[in-house]
Amino acid sequence: MLKVLIAVDGSEHASRAIDAVGKMAKSSVELEATLVSVSPGVVLDPLFYEGYTTESMRKLQAEQKKQQDSILASATEQARARGIKLAEPVRGAGPIAKEILRVAKEQQADQIAMGTRGLGALGSMVMGSVAQQVLHHSPVPLLLVR
Repeated sequence: MLKVLIAVDGSEHASRAIDAVGKMAKSSVELEATLVSVSPGVVLDPLFYEGYTTESMRKLQAEQKKQQDSILASATEQARARGIKLAEPVRGAGPIAKEILRVAKEQQADQIAMGTRGLGALGSMVMGSVAQQVLHHSPVPLLLVR
């Protein structure tokens, strides 16, 4: 069975990645997908976020979790409609590319599927993109969808 990790963020690109995996699921390949949503994470250190209290940081974390729940619920509905067999979804927090790679290793994924957004050549050189970081560090094949 092929184990695919689908990174979702609520974007149209992520939605297209789900559709692409759905097409794979309709082929003769037996697969199971795990949805992962990663928030940038919040360090509970008011010194790091000057002017924020510990309570406001906790509220920010709660809001990020609520947003992840919404993203995962929508992605789950879409994936099931596409006939994808799903494992339990996963939430991550921290540097997004590193978290996607960590979850892929933890879930023993055979492949990672994710959307990509074009930042343009200059933007990609200066900032890099999550998709590029995952591409360069992934030990498993990566399906990038526009």
